[in-house]
Parts: sequence; structure tokens; C-alpha cells
Amino acid sequence: MIRNPVKVDLDELDFQILRTLEEDARKSCREIAEKLRVATGTVYNRIKKLTDEGVIKGYIPVIDPVKIGYELTALILVQVEGRYLIDVENEVAKFDEVYYVYDITGEFDVAIAARFKTREKLNKFIKSILTIQHVKRTVTNIVLNVVKEDLRVKV
Repeated sequence: MIRNPVKVDLDELDFQILRTLEEDARKSCREIAEKLRVATGTVYNRIKKLTDEGVIKGYIPVIDPVKIGYELTALILVQVEGRYLIDVENEVAKFDEVYYVYDITGEFDVAIAARFKTREKLNKFIKSILTIQHVKRTVTNIVLNVVKEDLRVKV
């Protein structure tokens, strides 16, 4: 699914709420309101607005993939027959192992980031990608060491 980004107008209070939630999304509206010295109802309404407008897309724990058995991270570049790009991206996005699918510029059309528990599962995944109609070729890179991985947006 291709996102159509639309910028949302936010004020400083919105940004303060977002920063607070990025620090700890488990904080209650009351706790956030106390920290920011505003009414609890104001925080509740702002969070609802930010959610309704798609600024806040959800709340998830940040899990260390290695500690639950996903020891391999792969970055896979894909060349696609031009007019089928979106179809291929949507097909790739269905795989559970995939956590990013990007349109990119340059020699390749798509960048995929995926996690695997074993080399065999990575091998099977690559072979599956190559069977998707209109995929011309792939190049796979294995991550050796994670220096920084932070999914938060610095607001």
C-alpha cells in the first residue's frame, strides 16, 4: 500500500505531546497533562485529533529482535519491470518478515528490510521474491552489526 503523505499543521503543544509519547507511550493523558501543565481534556482531544489525522498511527512496544530469535537482518534491493512496481511492492509487503518496503531511486526500484531467524528462512524468502512476476533481479545484503536503529521520529 503506497502512502500519500499529507502534511498536518501542528502547534508546539502537539509537538510536546508527541515528544512525551515517544519517550513513553504508556503515559496517561493525565500524566502528560501534568507534565505539560495543561488540562487532561486538552491532551485527550489533541491525541484523538493526532490519531484521527494519521499523525499517530498506533502504539507498539520496541522489541529487540535478536532477543526473540531474529538474528539475521537483510537489506534487499529489487529491480522491477517499471509499470509493475506498485504491484510488486504490495506483494512483498505481505511477507511477515518484511518491516520496510521503500520506493527508491537509482539502479534498483525497491528496498526491503526484513528479519529472519535462520539462513534457511532468508534463503527461502529470497527465492520467493524472485518468483514474483515482474521482479528482474535482487541484491541481498546481510547486516553484520547494528550501530543505530531507532524508529522514532524526532519531533
